[in-house]
Amino acid sequence: MREKTLLSTTATKTRSRYWEWLLFSVILLISDGLNIGLGLRFAYLIRFELTLPIFDPRALTSVDYYEGLILLIIPTWLAVFLLRGLYKRENLLGGVREYHLLFEANTLAMIIVIAVGYFEPRIVFARGWILIAWLSAFFFTALGRFLLRRVAYFLRTYGYFLSRAVIVGYNQESAEMAQQLSDVRHSGLSLLGFVTNTDNPTGNDKGLRILGEIRQLGDLIERHRIDEVILTSSALSREELLDIFEKFGTSDKAKLRISSGLYEIITTGLSVREFAWVPLVEVNKVRLTGSEQVLKAALDYGVSIPLLILISPLLLLIAVAIKLDSPGPVIHRRRVLGVNGKEFDAFKFRTMVINGDDVLEQYPEKKEELVRYHKIKDDPRITRIGRILRKTSLDELPQLFNVLRNEMSLVGPRMITAPELEEYKKWGINLLTVKPGITGKWQVSGRSDVSYQERVRFDMYYIRNWNIWMDIQLIIQTIPAILSKRGAY
Repeated sequence: MREKTLLSTTATKTRSRYWEWLLFSVILLISDGLNIGLGLRFAYLIRFELTLPIFDPRALTSVDYYEGLILLIIPTWLAVFLLRGLYKRENLLGGVREYHLLFEANTLAMIIVIAVGYFEPRIVFARGWILIAWLSAFFFTALGRFLLRRVAYFLRTYGYFLSRAVIVGYNQESAEMAQQLSDVRHSGLSLLGFVTNTDNPTGNDKGLRILGEIRQLGDLIERHRIDEVILTSSALSREELLDIFEKFGTSDKAKLRISSGLYEIITTGLSVREFAWVPLVEVNKVRLTGSEQVLKAALDYGVSIPLLILISPLLLLIAVAIKLDSPGPVIHRRRVLGVNGKEFDAFKFRTMVINGDDVLEQYPEKKEELVRYHKIKDDPRITRIGRILRKTSLDELPQLFNVLRNEMSLVGPRMITAPELEEYKKWGINLLTVKPGITGKWQVSGRSDVSYQERVRFDMYYIRNWNIWMDIQLIIQTIPAILSKRGAY
C-alpha cells in the first residue's frame, strides 16, 4: 500500500470535535436572540418614532409595553428556530440554504405571534409593527449569521469546523470530486484520501493519499475518526455498494454519501417516478421548474423594470456620449447561447471602434492573446468612452432589455458564444439549462481575471446550488465588485 501526500494540508490539523459545534451553536443562539430583539426594536422605531403618515396614529405606542412584549416574543422566535433545525450541524454554514430555512422560520414565528395576539385579547400590537418586525428580524438574523459564517470559514483554514472524510473508489469522477471538495472553506470537509478496490489504483497521478482497501473500511473509520464516507458509484460494483451499505448504512460512526455516477450532468436536478413499483430517475432538461421559475422571474422583472425606469436618463446620456466619441451604432449585438442552446442577440453599449479587426491586425501579440484567452488586456480597439463603460460595467446595462425579453436573467452563468462552448467540454451540457446572467459568481470573483477553468467551476456551482437567496446575495455583492474595478477591462 502506497502512502501519498494528503489532499488537503489542513487534514492533519483537523480539530472538528463536538465542543466546537456546541460552542458555535451557543454563540449563534445568543446572536440570533440579540438580532431578533434588534429587529423588533428597529420595527418600533420605523412604526412609531418616525411618525410616517402611512401609519394610524391612534395605535398603542407605549415603548415600555412593546419592550416587554419583545422580551416575551424572543424566546418564542428562538424556539421556532430550534424546531426548524437552525442549530443542527448539517444546517449550519450552509450558505443560501441556511437563509432559506431562516426565512421560513421567521415567517412561522410571525404567524405564531399573530395567532397568539388574535386569541389572547390582552396582547395588543400594531399590524404595521409586526409586518416590519418580520422583515427586520429576518434581515438582522441573516446578517448576524452571515458575519459568523465568515468567521467560521476563516477558522476552517486552520482546521476548525471540519468533518474528516474519505472517498471510497478511485476513478476520474472521484478525482474531480476530490478537487472540488479540497476547498475546505466551502466544503467543510478535511479530505484525508481514498479507500480503493486495490492498494495500487491505476491512474492515481494526482498526488493523493491512499488510506487502504475497501475491506479495511471499518478499521479506517475507527483509526482516522472518519465523519463522512463518500462512495463513488461509478468506481464501485453493485455488490460493493450493497455490501458497504449493509455494513455501515445504519452505523452512527460515519455518514454514508453516494455520488450520482453522472457527476458531469447531474446539475439540473432529478425527479423519481415509479413504473410498476420500479423507481426510475429522470434528469430534468432545465435547472429551474415550477415555483423556482416563478421566484426567479419575479426577481428579474421586479428589479429590472423599476431600474430601467430609474436609469433611463443615464442610458440616454451614455448613448449620446458614444455617438460623439466615435462613429458607429450605439448598441453592439453579440450572438450568444441561451437556454437549451437557443441563440439570441445580447445587447451592450458599443465600446470598440467599428474597424476593430483592422486595428487588431496591427497588434499580432494582442491577436494571439485574443485567440488563446478570448479576452485582451489593454485592448487597442476600445474607445475612450468604451474604456470608462467597461471599467464601471455600464456597458452591460442594455442587457436589462434582454431580461425583459426573457432571454437573460439578472443572475446566472456568464454568456458564451457557440465556439466558446467547446471550452466547457463535458460541462457544456449543464451550462445551457439556465439563462445566462448579467452578473453571477464570476462577476463578484474577479470578472475578466477569472480563468476559463475557474469560470466553469463557478458556473457549475451556481447551477447545482441555485436558490433565490443566492441570487439576492450575488446582486448585493455585485455592487462592491464593480466599485473595486477588479478584472474590468
